Amino acid sequence: MTRFSAWSVFWNGLTAQRGWGRQWRDPEPKAHYDVVIVGGGIHGLATAYYLAKNHGVQNIAVLEKGWIGGGNAGRNTTIVRSNYARPGNREFYEHSLRMWENLSHELNYNVMFSQRSHIALLHSPAAMDRAARNYNTMRLTGTPDAEIWGLEQLRKTVPHLNYDTHARFPILGAAVQKRAGTARHDAVAWGYARAADQLGVDILQQCEVTGVVRKGAKLASLQTSRGEISANKVGFAVAGNSTRLWQMAELGKLPIETHKLQAFVSEPLKPLLDQVVVFGIGGAHFYISQSDKGGMVFGGDLDWYKSYAQRGNLPIVQDTAEAAMSILPCLGRVKLLRHWSGVMDMSMDGAPFICKTPLDNLYLNAGWNYGGFKASPASGWYFADLIAHDRPAKVIENHDLKRFERGVNLDERGAGPDPKLHG
Repeated sequence: MTRFSAWSVFWNGLTAQRGWGRQWRDPEPKAHYDVVIVGGGIHGLATAYYLAKNHGVQNIAVLEKGWIGGGNAGRNTTIVRSNYARPGNREFYEHSLRMWENLSHELNYNVMFSQRSHIALLHSPAAMDRAARNYNTMRLTGTPDAEIWGLEQLRKTVPHLNYDTHARFPILGAAVQKRAGTARHDAVAWGYARAADQLGVDILQQCEVTGVVRKGAKLASLQTSRGEISANKVGFAVAGNSTRLWQMAELGKLPIETHKLQAFVSEPLKPLLDQVVVFGIGGAHFYISQSDKGGMVFGGDLDWYKSYAQRGNLPIVQDTAEAAMSILPCLGRVKLLRHWSGVMDMSMDGAPFICKTPLDNLYLNAGWNYGGFKASPASGWYFADLIAHDRPAKVIENHDLKRFERGVNLDERGAGPDPKLHG
């Protein structure tokens, strides 16, 4: 397989792009694997890659019921940040952000990671105090780029926000993380798929799990649309479909609800916004950035009913458009190009599960709420470590299904410094 370099890009430009081959194989399923990861999203692909790279596991398969990049991997607003204050979350997301900073080199694939700053607007003195407390915690515990901006610096950096002092939510300042930014969601999925394939991982697309065969306290095999596949160890990384597979394995009730989260893209515009701006701490719920193609990419709140559908509805469209107009009135005549919905696996405290399950050889990666995309490198890293060593690393020791029994609450709602901020 071709290794990308400046020379290979230049040469293929001179030869009508005829020198590129397939980016990963399309193998037939084997009857047995050492490890099977169910879910070909970024979390599942990253897990397979780090299992092969970090732990030397050679016989791995990733099962994807659709195609690579066709699920939640292609249905998010691509924000990457680590502005978390709670122990466990703080170390995890900072590790993930540091991995993002080198991911294109790691995978030999441009994931288009752009560190353009994450600016969370503050609308009340209480919000300013809370953000200062949380950002000071971040600075003292390994996240050096946490800053609180006043109005003067904010106006200079993002001059076209609504600074009207009579607005419903007047802007008083902002909590800023400069190392945060965005990445290209499908490029991340393709990069991990390509890198995992090069290490011998079988990526099985159009391979839906239709049943689970148990043998006592172990999972014996998976029934799929491409035949039965057995494995020594199995990891579930299927986001909003976690409850479906959990029920197939007859494991009772999983503390997860599946909801929809819509995202939107406008028609292309000339450069307008160089940062990620969040309108949410003590105010509404809205986040926006501008893509490399010029479209304004933005989102808002969940559809607050349970659903597996990957399509949205009008009330959230209206609510998000109103928030956009409230904070960026210059968007008033911009046309909406398209919108879509991802399927969110919402845990009861807003934090994920990376843990063992009641079955000895089954492992769970789920409950990512609003934070799944930015967490994907560290999620794959720690999930692979858990599967390889059969015990959690210290950073994720409380990300298990029994934390509620112990009274452990990691409640930051996928949000960082405020439970109402969800970018």
